[in-house]
Amino acid sequence: MALKEKIGARSVRLALTVLAGSVLFSGQSMADEAIQKVEITGSSIKRIAVEGALPVQRLTQEAIAKTGATTVADLMQALPAMQGFTIGAVAAGSNSGGRTSASIHDIGESYTLVLLNGRRIAPQGSGTSVNLNAIPMSAIERVEILTDGASALYGSDAIAGVINFILKKNVQGVTLEATYGGPEDKGGSAWNTNVTAGFGDLDEDRYNVLVSYRHDEQEKLRATDRSFANTSYVPFSRNGKNYVWDRTSTSASPAGATVAFKDNTATAFSPYLKQNGNCAEHSYVTLSNSNACGFDTGSTVEIVPQSKRDSLFVKGTYKLNDNLNAFAEMALSRFDLTARIAANPVPISIAKNSALYNTYVKPYLTPAQQDNIKSVTANYRSTDWGLRSSTTITDTKHLVLGVEGELGAWNFESGLTWSQNAIDERYTGGYAKNTEFKAVVANPLFNPFAGSQSAALQSQIDASQYTGSIRTASTTMRGVDSHGSRELFSLPGGKASIGVGGDYRTYRYEQSPNANANSDTIYNFNESPAYDLSRDTYGAFIELLAPLTKSLEVTVGGRYDNVSEIDNGITKSTMGKSDSANTYKVSARWQPVQTVLIRGSYGTGFKAPSMLDIGQPLVNAGFTAKSYDCPFPGTQYCRSSSTQYNELSGGNENLKSEKSKQFTVGFRIEPTSAFSFGADLWDVKITDAVSAVSEAQAFANPALYNSLFSTYTEPSTGNTYYAFKSLSMNIGQTHNRGIDWDMSANHKFAFGKLTANLSGTHMIRADYTVPGTKDQWTSNMNYYGITDAVTFRNLIKLNVSLESGRLTNTLIASYRNGYTDAEATVRNVDSGLNEKLRLQVPSYTTIDWQGRFAYNQSTTIRAGIKNLFDRAPPLSLRASSGHQVGFDPRYADPMMRSFYITGNYKF
Repeated sequence: MALKEKIGARSVRLALTVLAGSVLFSGQSMADEAIQKVEITGSSIKRIAVEGALPVQRLTQEAIAKTGATTVADLMQALPAMQGFTIGAVAAGSNSGGRTSASIHDIGESYTLVLLNGRRIAPQGSGTSVNLNAIPMSAIERVEILTDGASALYGSDAIAGVINFILKKNVQGVTLEATYGGPEDKGGSAWNTNVTAGFGDLDEDRYNVLVSYRHDEQEKLRATDRSFANTSYVPFSRNGKNYVWDRTSTSASPAGATVAFKDNTATAFSPYLKQNGNCAEHSYVTLSNSNACGFDTGSTVEIVPQSKRDSLFVKGTYKLNDNLNAFAEMALSRFDLTARIAANPVPISIAKNSALYNTYVKPYLTPAQQDNIKSVTANYRSTDWGLRSSTTITDTKHLVLGVEGELGAWNFESGLTWSQNAIDERYTGGYAKNTEFKAVVANPLFNPFAGSQSAALQSQIDASQYTGSIRTASTTMRGVDSHGSRELFSLPGGKASIGVGGDYRTYRYEQSPNANANSDTIYNFNESPAYDLSRDTYGAFIELLAPLTKSLEVTVGGRYDNVSEIDNGITKSTMGKSDSANTYKVSARWQPVQTVLIRGSYGTGFKAPSMLDIGQPLVNAGFTAKSYDCPFPGTQYCRSSSTQYNELSGGNENLKSEKSKQFTVGFRIEPTSAFSFGADLWDVKITDAVSAVSEAQAFANPALYNSLFSTYTEPSTGNTYYAFKSLSMNIGQTHNRGIDWDMSANHKFAFGKLTANLSGTHMIRADYTVPGTKDQWTSNMNYYGITDAVTFRNLIKLNVSLESGRLTNTLIASYRNGYTDAEATVRNVDSGLNEKLRLQVPSYTTIDWQGRFAYNQSTTIRAGIKNLFDRAPPLSLRASSGHQVGFDPRYADPMMRSFYITGNYKF
């Protein structure tokens, strides 16, 4: 019996946009594939589809529906091969706008090439990372994931692999679908509706037009809606001991006071605590300073932001003749996300001998301290202005015009692409106008050291709110590609074939601060920098497929890429330098018997640094994620006690391109049509990897990283403090290795057909050199590392379906192992002493159920339960990657048990 393809890795059509590495997978049945040549994943050469030499995971439309995923990010990020991606929830406290990404094997999102119908789409930002929110979910026919480095065919940014979203085509009729769902607990409900319509038959009418529109809405989920996330002052128990973890903020309401002295010392305390003997509501005595109150910021965060999305996909195809088709496709999307976090921390200068100073500060200073004062600051949190609220609107436009078909002996495709990702970041509440805020502060009724302001002052506070855009940014990509393949000569195993092609692309990244959004108009605001950066890339490839025998096939490919220097449209200058690379790949498949397949590949890759990695000037990037002691105690730029310091971010014109070497070795065994098993060992080494020294590294050893500390002057107070500089650098090397494996089985019973698929990724290495060193290696394997992330050794998914007539029941179990958490300073409640602690976070398993009932050929209803057993996210003491406290939203879903129902009608 011929080797059958596994469900997760069936070889299908892939049309490679030459040099750019575009991919189009065939949707033909196996019967069609027997007579029609298609392009195989990882190759530009058309051939009869078989299980190939490269590992490809495939998600069909039905497989996607069974997951219950309502967004592309949910679909991709649940795969065992995915680690190290960006989740939408980090929009709480960042300017990500809810951007989501994919990352194969934890190698990184910027190393994973994402394609739409075989072509690149514009990234978000100056690099190569694609926002998955731009993908039209309802138009997806299937998804193909190549989990092998592929720079030699696809070019730069395919070091980890390729994800291709293949959209529907040649559809006739209309499909209506709607989904509503929400958690058992309050908050976080979501719904979507979509319509897909197709007109004309390509073979009979010579044309087809496909239109797909979808609308999604996601309700916010507040931290106070979940017990594991509702406070920054976290009590917990471990090994019979009681602890408290304090992530409160010293910027509080009522405000704390910081007094800096001329001898470069400082003191900090809470006047409210001094006067009343306790902290105000929503505040706690801090563990680092018993005289200060910390504000419970975590209780105010929305841990899942509110959002809505509209997406439209249109494709028209016209049959020019029996051999040529012309096509045009357009994908448009708009994603609005509103994130709300704790009220703004706004330091306020307090004049010596003012009424506020005399009442709230002077009584708690010695006469010697009063004579030695340099400055007094109220560390105020503007709760009377409300939560900080920002709405980011992300618009994506993607247009393609192309021709595909046959010219003589050549199969070919060529296309023009214009693609843009644009964002508009707007403040919608919680931020104050500069002049109006200062007028409020000058009002005798205003008292930052009081618990709340008087009602008489509220109208003036409301009038001081700033609302409006603060910046716009866009990335525009223009490209042209062409590639073709044909048979050459006969070999013992069949015809040798060749594929050739090339492409050219230009990228432009622009950012424009709003003219009204600067430190003169918004209090304590850092203006966004202006950018106008562009560069070109081009390349060409050649590939040779040689069936040496009936059982052995070898493919050899090579590619040349060139990336230009960066043009700075603002300074009218160039930055960095142009770079080029030659990469290659050799792959082979051997089928000694019809039930066994052995395959492997070896190749090289390269990746150019992003434009901002090279050309970004030193700009303010907010605050460090954690609180730190002064890096250089006794100097004039120290802040009082342990607190957050400003962070600056910048590029490096001397960055080199990253280089990689990778290989895969794998097998597939299918002794019967009812069972198959396969595994692929993969290995990726990267040199000159671009990253930065983390804040934790720098503050742990400021003497070693002295050059990464600078100073920052607060716009509001004029006070100058130390700041940490996060600078792009070639950190050295990374080495990732693992095994992707899966097994599938099916059996027909009298009551129905049972199908089971068990798949997973087992990580063997996740090593990298410590930034700032040459040969000091470290790892994130099951350990919260210096990159503030974890690499999980084992991610496993079990999918079991029972099809009984018109009813199908599906259970999906998802597992990730436990890990060693970030180091945190906690208070031992029993001893009253502070301790350094790393929790052992337990494994996390969830089980989902879905029932599908096909009422008739036109109507289908699905109902499901996610997280069937209501598994809560495990406690984590991490202090980065968002404002959520008490759990890590990257590794566990805060929704808990939730329900959904989907109706689908075709006519």
